[in-house]
Amino acid sequence: MTFRFRALRRGVGALAACAGALAIAAEPGPATRNCGHDDFMATALARINAARARGATCGSHGRFDPAPPVAWNDTLARAAEAHARDMVARDRFSHVAAPGRTLADRVGAAGYRWASLGENIAGGYPSIDAVVAGWVKSPGHCRNLMTAKFTEVGLACVPGNASSTYPNYWTLNLGRPP
Repeated sequence: MTFRFRALRRGVGALAACAGALAIAAEPGPATRNCGHDDFMATALARINAARARGATCGSHGRFDPAPPVAWNDTLARAAEAHARDMVARDRFSHVAAPGRTLADRVGAAGYRWASLGENIAGGYPSIDAVVAGWVKSPGHCRNLMTAKFTEVGLACVPGNASSTYPNYWTLNLGRPP
């Protein structure tokens, strides 16, 4: 199983101009973004918020006190799904989507206005419990989960296909609006 993470900060403004020029994949529906897990949104929020409530030691990133709960954001979830789908389609595990679109590009194109962004990706984890536990054990992912400035999340799990490296691809987008 594999992980990667990314965190961004910026001032209010700037992204709106390029957001309209970027396209997000059409939303095929919730069943295809949850890898068949029941109560996906509620379970994801419960696991993420439980981890935040405990606080954590995130390796070289230090100790994080308990953080306030985050709320679900459908726009972040749609952007997460589009990125997970892109990773499946290209069998590529990366924070950069085709053609060179970054996290900021993707969430901006989805219509999310942000002051702070973070992203965790994972491949191969069979459940929400497993992927969140894995992220807590990984210093950079742990830092993203525990960062109090993030107030909203959107998570997607997209099944791989016959030629995919992983059986499923996870993308968690974390954000704070301006």
